[in-house]
Amino acid sequence: MSKTPKTAAKEKVDLLIVNASELITLAGDNQKPRTGKRMRELGIIRNGCLAIKDGRIWAVGKTNDIRKMVKAENIINASGKTVMPGFVDPHTHLVFAGSREEEFQMRVEGASYMEILNSGGGILKTVKDTRKSSVDGLLGFGLNTLDVMLMYGTTTVEAKSGYGLTTKDELKILEVIKRLNQLHAVDVVPTFMGAHAIPAEYRGNTEEYVRLVVDEMIPAVAERKLAEFCDVFCEKGVFSLEQSKKILVAAKNHGLKLKIHADEMSQFGGAELAANLSAVSAEHLLFSSDAGLKAMAEKGVIAVLLPAAAFSLMCGRYADARKMVDFGVPVALGTDFNPSCWTENQQLVIAFACYFMHMTPAEAITAATINAAHALCMADEIGSLEVGKKADIIILNVPNHVFLGYRFGVNLADKVIKNGRVVVDEETNIADTVKLFSKELE
Repeated sequence: MSKTPKTAAKEKVDLLIVNASELITLAGDNQKPRTGKRMRELGIIRNGCLAIKDGRIWAVGKTNDIRKMVKAENIINASGKTVMPGFVDPHTHLVFAGSREEEFQMRVEGASYMEILNSGGGILKTVKDTRKSSVDGLLGFGLNTLDVMLMYGTTTVEAKSGYGLTTKDELKILEVIKRLNQLHAVDVVPTFMGAHAIPAEYRGNTEEYVRLVVDEMIPAVAERKLAEFCDVFCEKGVFSLEQSKKILVAAKNHGLKLKIHADEMSQFGGAELAANLSAVSAEHLLFSSDAGLKAMAEKGVIAVLLPAAAFSLMCGRYADARKMVDFGVPVALGTDFNPSCWTENQQLVIAFACYFMHMTPAEAITAATINAAHALCMADEIGSLEVGKKADIIILNVPNHVFLGYRFGVNLADKVIKNGRVVVDEETNIADTVKLFSKELE
C-alpha cells in the first residue's frame, strides 16, 4: 500500500505582500553601482510577492510560488499597485533653523545664488539662525521633516552639517543628527560639512578658517565618531581646489569617506578632484567638464544629481545626466533638502530627473534606490528587494513604474514599510505610526 507523501510545512513569516502588478526588485550584482544600460534593468516581477520575517526580506518571487512556501497572518494585497525599494536620499541638509523665503523673492527678481551669499544671505543667514537655535528646537524640526520624507517613501537619508561653522556648533548639529537616527524610523547617515561656507568672522581670511576645519573640527568629529563622510563646497568664491583637497585629505586621514559639492556654479575642476581623491560621490555637477566626468567614470565616483536644487536656483541649467550615463558614470538622485531647496519629496525629484535631465523612469528609479544606496556605502543592506536585505519597501498606488515621473505633484505612496513594519498607511490614515515605531521602542 503506497503512502501519500507529506506536504512540507510552510514557513511562518511576519508579513506577506501579494499580487503586485509590478514588483521592482533591482536584484542582481550589487557590488558596484549600476551604469549605462544596466540603469534601466529594474528586475520587475509581475504578480509579485514579498515575504518578510524579522525585519528582513525572506523570499521574493511570483505570488503563486511564494504562497506555496509561506504562511502569514498579516497579508497586504498589492493588486494593481507597484511595489519597490524604499527611496534612499543621498544628499540633504536636514538640520537647520529658520527659513529664507525672502531670498526666493530675490531669485524670482533675478538675484543669483552667489550675489545672495555675498550679501550675507544664503547659507550665512541660516548659520545665524542655527547657531541661536537650541538642540531641542533643531531636533523637533528634524523629526518633523523625517516624518514628511517617510510619508513620500524615503526610508534612508544622508544628513550634512554645515550650518554651524564653529567647532561647537558643527558638533551640536552632528549630535542632533545622531539623535535623529536613534529616535526616528528613518535611518539617518551623518556627513560633516564644516566647509560649507566661509563664516562672516573669517571673511577675507579663508586660509585660517581652513586651518580651523583641518586642525580642530575634523579631529573632534572623528574622535566622537559623529560622521561617516566629509563634504566640502568646492566652488569659486567659496573653497578653492587646493583648500578643498587639503580638507578632504585631512578627513580621509581621520577615517572619513569623501564627498564633494562640485561644479555647481561654474566649471571649477571639482569633478576632476573627486576622481583624483577617489571620493565616494560628487554632487551637483551642473558645469562639469567631459574630462572630469570621464575621470569619475574611470574611478567609479558616483554622480549625485540634484535637479530640485537646479530648479530652485532658476538658472535654467541642469546636470547633463544623459552624457553621464553614456560615459559610464554611476548616477544617483537626491533632494538637496535645505532652506533654499525646500522639498522632502524624492518622487518629485524623479519627475524632475525625467523632465529636465531626460532620464528614463527606470534610470531615475535606479538612481533613487540602489545607486543612492551605493552613494552611502549601504548597498549591501538597502536599495533593492533581495533575500536578506532590510525590508524597506514602498507600495505605490499606480499600476507600473512609469507613473513615477508621469504623474507628479501628488503623493503616490500608499504604504511605506520600514524594517518590516508598516509605518505609513494612506488607506487607514495611520501615518502617525511613525512615532509608534521609533527605534527607541523597538
